[in-house]
Amino acid sequence: MATAINSAAATREHLLRARAASETLARLTTGQKNEILFAMASAIEAAQGAVLDANRADLETCGLTGSMRDRLLLNAERIDAMADGIRDVARLPDPIGESLAEWTPPSGIRIRKVRVPLGVIGIIYESRPNVTADTVALAIKTGNAIVLRGGREAARSNQCLAGILSGVGGVPPGAVELLDSSTRDSVRELIQARGLVDVIIPRGGKDLISFVVENSVVPVIETGEGNCHIFVDESADFDMADAIVINAKTQRPSVCNAAEKLLIHAAIAPEYVPRIVKKLLQAGVEVRADELARLLTGELAVVPALADDWPQEYLRLCMAVKVVTDVDDAIAHINRYSTKHSDAIVTRNEVNAQRFLRLVDSAAVYWNASTRFTDGAEFGFGAEMGISTQKLHCRGPFALAELTSTKYEVTGSGQIRT
Repeated sequence: MATAINSAAATREHLLRARAASETLARLTTGQKNEILFAMASAIEAAQGAVLDANRADLETCGLTGSMRDRLLLNAERIDAMADGIRDVARLPDPIGESLAEWTPPSGIRIRKVRVPLGVIGIIYESRPNVTADTVALAIKTGNAIVLRGGREAARSNQCLAGILSGVGGVPPGAVELLDSSTRDSVRELIQARGLVDVIIPRGGKDLISFVVENSVVPVIETGEGNCHIFVDESADFDMADAIVINAKTQRPSVCNAAEKLLIHAAIAPEYVPRIVKKLLQAGVEVRADELARLLTGELAVVPALADDWPQEYLRLCMAVKVVTDVDDAIAHINRYSTKHSDAIVTRNEVNAQRFLRLVDSAAVYWNASTRFTDGAEFGFGAEMGISTQKLHCRGPFALAELTSTKYEVTGSGQIRT
């Protein structure tokens, strides 16, 4: 019992510091915030050795394999990318104070709608220590304090990075707070901290996100899994389709915007199914196929796709292939099984493309491009807090603008209401 009390008291201290820091952060100028961010980027580069040592210690004890281990892994290139991402955020326009609308009603009062910080952001995430740097940068730029609760498998990496970032000159005490990750208690305490935390953002697997959504009393921006699809239509350029499918599946299979399912129009299936399956197998991808696709692959080493394959996010070199009758069949399949993350059509038929873009109910819908572009940096946001698959407040990769709220500034000249 004493441990729970101590844990709760420690979490509350972190949150109180963050709340106090949020008031200071909201008063910083754009220049001050950018100066802090550039200093953070340089600090991460200067401490690369310490970050790699901490990450190496996490890798030795994490017990993770495959895609989850890859998410945890840091190297010089990924650390440089962290620093570059922070600089990219610094160079972006500051949304705080932006005037969204301004008008004068018949009363003569002047109404102006402006962006303001949210206040205190709590983020709960697994495995990926780069999230620490990305989210801190976005929070600082928008004048928000951030409370980080990373996974215990990345505890040393996150502690090292949070220490570097919070230690930069000009960062208010409490602006970057890292919670204990050794037990789940800190997650529950964070999501119950209504009044101290303004929004919770969970990033991770289905179990973590479900737990947060079902138990939080603080508003949640829900990120989701990525059961992403590519539909190769009958008019597709095969070379283009090959490149998109292979890139979307193999470029980094452990991330949520990697493609997991491949749908192929029945009219081209006899030619295209064996062609692309052979290329996938050569790329080291395990291929699971529906009955018709299996018949078309001949002697190629594929396994039958089962009913539970279609809604599944693999996060590894595995892809399920299905033959569909037309674009409407593809749309229906995607809307039934996708996680509403990212889905693509490869086609030269603009009518089919526009139908797909309009009717597929996902956060990002592509025509002739890889799903791997669903990413804050690739969208020009510098970084991202996550990729939202819900429809309220924000959807898709969200960054600076979505980390703000609004208020109305009303100026009068003595008006009273009658």
